[in-house]
Amino acid sequence: MKVVVQIPCLNEAATLPDTLRGIPRVIPGVDVVEILVIDDGSTDQTSEVARAHGADHVVRFKKRKGLAYGFMAGLDAALKLGADIIVNTDADNQYDSRDIPRLIAPILEGKAEMVVGDRGVAEVAHFSWTKRRLQTAGSWVVRKVSGTNVPDVTSGFRALTREAALRINIVSEFTYTLESIIQAGKKQLAVTHLPIVAKETRPSRLFGSTWEYVKRSGATILRIYAMYEPFKVFILLGSALFSAGVVLGLRYAYFWWMGDIRGHIQSAILSVLLLILGFQTLQWGIMADLIASNRKLIEDLLYRVRKMEIEGRR
Repeated sequence: MKVVVQIPCLNEAATLPDTLRGIPRVIPGVDVVEILVIDDGSTDQTSEVARAHGADHVVRFKKRKGLAYGFMAGLDAALKLGADIIVNTDADNQYDSRDIPRLIAPILEGKAEMVVGDRGVAEVAHFSWTKRRLQTAGSWVVRKVSGTNVPDVTSGFRALTREAALRINIVSEFTYTLESIIQAGKKQLAVTHLPIVAKETRPSRLFGSTWEYVKRSGATILRIYAMYEPFKVFILLGSALFSAGVVLGLRYAYFWWMGDIRGHIQSAILSVLLLILGFQTLQWGIMADLIASNRKLIEDLLYRVRKMEIEGRR
C-alpha cells in the first residue's frame, strides 16, 4: 500500500519546511509514504526548499497555471508514481498533518473512495462572520447539487483512492475543491468526511475579495451542474419562459374575447417571443443532454486509457 501526499505550492518557501516536517512517514497499514510537491511557477525558492526538506518528488511549472491545474497535475504524477491513496494538503500548514492517518482510515477500511476533512467552518474562530456564512451556504448548495453530505466542500485536505483519482477530470480554472466533489457525487463515488482542526494562516491567494470568491464559486457550481445535468437546467429555464409566454398569451386572449385589445398588443408580441424562446430552450436541453451523454462516454474512455497507462507502469 503506497500513499503519496501531494502539496500544491505557490511561493511557499517560508512555510513549506514546517509542512514537510510534519507529514508522517510511518502509517499503520501503509508500506510507503512519499511526498510530491507541485510548484505552480513560484518566483521564490519553493522547489529548492522542497528538495532540501525531504520532498521525494517535485513537479515544477515554468509559468503559473492555477490551483485546479496544479491539483490535476499532482493526481497524474501521483498515479504514475504508483499511488494507491493520494492525500492532498496545503503548503501553508493550515492542516495538521498528524490527521493524515485518520483521513485515510475510511479508505483503508474499504468504506470510502474520497474523504474530505471538515474544518467546521461555522465555528472556525479566525474566519470572519461573512466568510463563515458564505462557506456554510456554498457547502449546502454543493451538497444539493452533488448529492453528497460533505459539510466543508472548500477544504483542501482530502484523500482519494487510485480509482477515484482516475475518474476525476477537473475542467475549472479556478479551484478543484467544488468541482471534484460534484464530479464524485455524479459518478457515484463513495464520499465521506471527518472533523479536523484548521490553523490560522495567511489570507487566501486564490481570490482578491469576498465578492470575487462568491461570483467565481457560483459560476463554477452552475457550470459543473449544467455539464452533468443539462436537461434539468434547460427544462427549468425553458419551462419558465414557456409558462410566462402562455400566461401573457391568455391575458391577451381574455382582452380579445372582451373586445378590448387596445393597449394590449404588447402582451401578444411578448407572449410570442417568450413562447419561441421557451421552445428553443427546451430544444437546447435535448441537444445538451445528448452532448452530456457523449461526455460520459469520453470520460469512461479516458478512464480506461489512464488506467491502462498506469497499470503499464506498475
